[in-house]
Amino acid sequence: MLDRIDSEILALLQKNARLSNKELATSIGLAPSTCLERVKRLRDEGVLAGDHAEVNPESLGIGLQAMVAVRLQQHSREVFESFNSHALGLPGVIAVYHLAGANDFLVHVAIRDADHLRAMVLDDFTTRPEVEHLETALIFGYQRNAVLPNYRRPA
Repeated sequence: MLDRIDSEILALLQKNARLSNKELATSIGLAPSTCLERVKRLRDEGVLAGDHAEVNPESLGIGLQAMVAVRLQQHSREVFESFNSHALGLPGVIAVYHLAGANDFLVHVAIRDADHLRAMVLDDFTTRPEVEHLETALIFGYQRNAVLPNYRRPA
């Protein structure tokens, strides 16, 4: 079970994963050794799944991001897994979301410009025999909430 202190640790690390153990312990009011043990337990239990660095896309020459909604012709585990693997292997794909509803997948892509987006859609998606329909939406901007709500597991 996650308690209040675990929830505070998770909230602080989501806002700044580079906090030292000493800074984290001080912020929460724990001894550094206790804090370190709690963080280790959260990692071991898979609650803390990793750390990441947020990179400015423009600094890498990425001028355009889009969401590509994909509807498949057939619905079987093999077809879904094949498309998912294909999409994840494409350069420029940030994330692949498997959905319920009218579309089967939402693919978040980050590419250089509109010409590269067009080429990706035509060469990497429309050529797949399982793809029935595509819809592309440009991303003008986004903000990400750094903290997931409600860490406490139900009793």
